Amino acid sequence: MQPMVRAFGAVLASSALVLGAGQVAVAAPEGQPEFKVGAIDWKPCEEVPTVDCGFLELPIDYAKPNGEKFQLAVSRRKATDSDRRIGAMVINPGGPGGSGVDFGMFADQYFSKEISDRFDIIGFDPRGVARSQPIKCSAEVLQRQPSDYPKTEAEFNQLVAYNKELRADCREQSGPIFDHASTKDVAHDIDSIRRALGEQKINYYGISYGTIMGQHYAEQYGRNIRAMIIDSNMDHSLGTWKFLETEARGANDMFNEWIKWNDRTPSSPFHGKDLRAIWKDLLAKADRGELVDETGRKITAENLGAGIVSMGYGPAFKPFADYIASLVQGAPVSAKAFTAGETFENPFAGIFCNDYNLRVGSWGEYQALNAMENRVAPNTRGSSIGHGAMMGCVGFPKATNPQHPLKIKNAPKILLTNAKYDPATVYEWAVNAHKQSRDTTVFVTYEGWGHGVYDRSECTLKINNEYLVSLKLPRNGTSCAAVEPPAEASIQTAKQRVPAGPFSLR
Repeated sequence: MQPMVRAFGAVLASSALVLGAGQVAVAAPEGQPEFKVGAIDWKPCEEVPTVDCGFLELPIDYAKPNGEKFQLAVSRRKATDSDRRIGAMVINPGGPGGSGVDFGMFADQYFSKEISDRFDIIGFDPRGVARSQPIKCSAEVLQRQPSDYPKTEAEFNQLVAYNKELRADCREQSGPIFDHASTKDVAHDIDSIRRALGEQKINYYGISYGTIMGQHYAEQYGRNIRAMIIDSNMDHSLGTWKFLETEARGANDMFNEWIKWNDRTPSSPFHGKDLRAIWKDLLAKADRGELVDETGRKITAENLGAGIVSMGYGPAFKPFADYIASLVQGAPVSAKAFTAGETFENPFAGIFCNDYNLRVGSWGEYQALNAMENRVAPNTRGSSIGHGAMMGCVGFPKATNPQHPLKIKNAPKILLTNAKYDPATVYEWAVNAHKQSRDTTVFVTYEGWGHGVYDRSECTLKINNEYLVSLKLPRNGTSCAAVEPPAEASIQTAKQRVPAGPFSLR
């Protein structure tokens, strides 16, 4: 992650009424007019012809169902064993910005054969993402991004001014979808998908930022759920201080786990050496401006800390150790360049900043927050995810879908899972989300490392699959033992295993 409503009552669980050619009536959110959902015009996906792709026309603003519409992109991988089909499972890989259509097209490479056999797997690109009227920003503006780590009040004010400019540019480039791209809106879209599919109840699997979508759906449409797995959880109740503090603690824990791995692993280039001292020296060199990439741009201590977070997704302990060994020896690091005139899909500002009201009101407040994250995580200079998410929203107006305690009613038991050492959606978030929903969630801990739990071990795979197929749940508080990560996994592969949590192209 660079890095994240209420149950509406029985009316939302009522069956769809056929209105005519391919249209069904959909119960609207409380206090809002009803709207119609058309059928999905399925066609073979261009990328994977054995999978269906289509679009569902939905209102940008559910309060104005007859107003401007957008096309929600959807994919469907049909159950391969139709005689034993259980139902439809809607999936989302997180982000914000991950393509659920892509996730769905290649879902057979992620889920067990038993799941692909028995479920129609439905992916979707959330509003503002990928094929669903993506939020875009000008590359020319993005490339002028000042540092998220201001050193003076003037630099802080410069960042505030830049964020306001960027927000205005993204809104201009993207249109009204920018103001209606929160996960609260997405929850309504998920139920519209259910209605369009003709399903009385759906199954849902969401990972990372997809867990907020699941949480919102469970709050508002709990009666329409057969089974739900929320894997690697966001905590949508945290204020700015706690959000930053918990992320920093997660980053620091991952650093300590990397050190422990080095001490027990002979293949590490630093095995038998004092890696803590080596890392401390590297941070000092970065602070003195002695580390540069191949373009001559300085590598900061915060950049090094971000490397720990990125490494932790897999985790990719060995590749990261090899990278650090090369850096210690003076090897350059490549840099990414922008192309003039381009626009980039950049959903962060329209999604995360409307889901989390993380606003830093002054230079003094920033100094206090930054001091805290450095105190909590001195080896990683806080968390690049938490810090970047917070600073990406500085100067923005208040969120339209701000944090609130999770309140799930009228839903069946939901499986909530998290790794003990996850640098993105930190373990504390899952613990807290479970506390807020203890009557409706069963919490399973993977005692190991990385982002995403579903197939971490035979234990986690068995628990997830048994629940989806037979609704069998383990005892609340069940743990699955850690499995040593493969040494050959690359950092890039580890990060691509599942999309990050909240992130920005900034």
